Amino acid sequence: MSYLEDATTSSDWTAVAAGSHHDPHSVLGSHPFTDASDRTVTVIRARRPLAASVAAVFGDGTRLELNHVAHGIWEGHHDGSPVPYRIATAYGDDAETVSGDPYRHLPTLGDIDVHLIAEGRHERLWQVLGAHPRVVEGDAGVAFAVWAPNATAVRVVGDHNGWNGEPHAMRSMGVSGIWELFIPDLPVGTTYKYEIRTRDGAWIFKADPMAQAAQVPPETASVVTESTYAWSDGAWMTRRAATHAVAQPLSVYEVHLGSWRGGLSYRDAAEPLIAHVEEAGFTHVEFMPLAEHPFGGSWGYQVSGYYAATSRFGSPDDLRYLIDRLHQAGIGVIMDWVPGHFPKDAFALARFDGQPLYEHPDPRRGEHQDWGTLIFDYGRPEVRGFLVANALFWLSEFHVDGLRVDAVASMLYLDYSRNDGEWEPNIHGGRENLEAIRFLQEVNATAYRVHPGVLMIAEESTSFPGVTAPTDHAGLGFGFKWNMGWMNDSLQYIERDPMYRAHHEGEMTFSFVYAFGENYLLPISHDEVVHGKGSLLAKMPGDHWHKLANVRAYLGYMWGHPGKKLLFMGQEFGQLAEWSESRELDWWLLDQPSHAQLQSFVGQLNRTYRAQAPLWERDNDGSSFSRLGAPSWDPNVIAFERRDAHGGRLVVISNFAGVERSGYRLALPSAGIWQEILNTDAAEYGGRGSGNLGVVVADAADGGTPTATMTLPALSTIWLRHQSDPHVPTISHG
Repeated sequence: MSYLEDATTSSDWTAVAAGSHHDPHSVLGSHPFTDASDRTVTVIRARRPLAASVAAVFGDGTRLELNHVAHGIWEGHHDGSPVPYRIATAYGDDAETVSGDPYRHLPTLGDIDVHLIAEGRHERLWQVLGAHPRVVEGDAGVAFAVWAPNATAVRVVGDHNGWNGEPHAMRSMGVSGIWELFIPDLPVGTTYKYEIRTRDGAWIFKADPMAQAAQVPPETASVVTESTYAWSDGAWMTRRAATHAVAQPLSVYEVHLGSWRGGLSYRDAAEPLIAHVEEAGFTHVEFMPLAEHPFGGSWGYQVSGYYAATSRFGSPDDLRYLIDRLHQAGIGVIMDWVPGHFPKDAFALARFDGQPLYEHPDPRRGEHQDWGTLIFDYGRPEVRGFLVANALFWLSEFHVDGLRVDAVASMLYLDYSRNDGEWEPNIHGGRENLEAIRFLQEVNATAYRVHPGVLMIAEESTSFPGVTAPTDHAGLGFGFKWNMGWMNDSLQYIERDPMYRAHHEGEMTFSFVYAFGENYLLPISHDEVVHGKGSLLAKMPGDHWHKLANVRAYLGYMWGHPGKKLLFMGQEFGQLAEWSESRELDWWLLDQPSHAQLQSFVGQLNRTYRAQAPLWERDNDGSSFSRLGAPSWDPNVIAFERRDAHGGRLVVISNFAGVERSGYRLALPSAGIWQEILNTDAAEYGGRGSGNLGVVVADAADGGTPTATMTLPALSTIWLRHQSDPHVPTISHG
């Protein structure tokens, strides 16, 4: 009688042989017991079907020959407690091979890890779940761990076992729903998936939700990876941690990496992107999603691998290099993050273990009908923990400076894009998704606690209160919110022929009413230059010259308006064609002087903005802003003042009429000299060169309100900075 028969039942034998046992380690591997003579004896069992011979080889070179007992399972025993060994196997006349035994090792997850995962509180989740190269008891290999609570068995399959998972069944770690296995001798670069047996007995193949690398799409397997990157951005990270972003200039260049310039890898893109961003003067780059996604046409917004940088452009360390180089050049990095939905692709998260797991089981809460995607179950601790840890992963492992959270409105409301009867109210009878709200509060509070100085930015299009209010004041806790209202209204205005703008002045100024209700970021994003909307330049009325003048005036107004700034790639040089992810930007346009001048203007706009504290230091303080307008008034002229915390004052004046306003009188906040530090009609930017010869003088005649007479070029914005010098030179105004 074998020791196997003593320890197990016939069904255990069969299940172990088939690789479907929920705890193969209880049968295979080494197991001590006490025999009838009260001696400690260790039995060693290994599964080697069709082998001619099998032996355990110990560290001192001695061998224990194993005997075949049943179903390809081999067994032997030795006196004493378990000691490390490897398995020597011969098949037919082939030479003997020696390999590690996956079943002799203890779990690579500790009890605390398992407890924190179940609670949704493991802030370093990526270090314990997924695939990790490790050395365990002298064996080098890969530790695998996956959460699949509805599975009846899980196996690791890949190139290493010919995509036959029977030799590598994982062990269940009880009610946690985690399955674990350490496989010796696997190298970095191993391609793998999980083979999961569902409750109805079907086997399904799934990519690892925690994989940190994946095959290049359209291939879908996960890849074992290990970072060897040495960062060189310590000075940047130290400054970031001490920075309060609301009181800093923030000018973001939004980039779709695959179509910025065609054919560039992460590493290839580093130097040309740095050079371009430096020339254009932006403070940050925002990458559209770089997490792995199966369909390029989704632009990255349908994520299949939340912890894997897309392999389209290189390895995870290549992305680290790109971010590191940007930091060394003084450029921040924001990445789009998509916790609002995920695709239904069969290899990924959808019905991961045969049942709704990551998605909410009720389709009224778990599916976006319009988008054909699934919605996370934000109330399930393990799912919430998966997403919170994912945010921390990008901030920690890739030194990302901020996350722009996509489609927040779709997360906040249970009736988002649903008709009556297609959604279920919350426990209070309301339309708010209380679980999603709590998740957003947790991820923001955790991100700011663990990584001070980062940016958490909400793409949120409704009037939901307190998006950027602190979580301890019942807010969502974001640092910034996209000002979608400003974007929609201002674009609607600027697309009109100047002849008709006078009747729609409110579209440009209504935003002043609520500009300080949240910490806003003003976006002209990719969404505004696709799906028939045309590029920013193409939206403008008039001939080519007038279109360019409108763009300059609009950007001058936007950069003066309260709130941080974002501009999608290509708009800085006047991309004419609507954006497509399938081709690179029309860089050839820079060979035309008018487009090169527009790019030069954007660079000067950004540099002037960054140098002028009134434009950003008190972006969230309503007392730093005043509307101007008397004594002259023209509905096409919009003027306002911005003030910093140290007495600095700057006036922004936009003339959106198609004609020049000469002799225009405007009451200014202070008497004296106001220097014209920006004029979008300057000849160097392609304008007509009309203006005020660099200065405007406000005269408080008879002790009255300081008033200046000035020229406002057609389709222009000018910025005036107050000078403290009381001396007023004699100036002839043009």
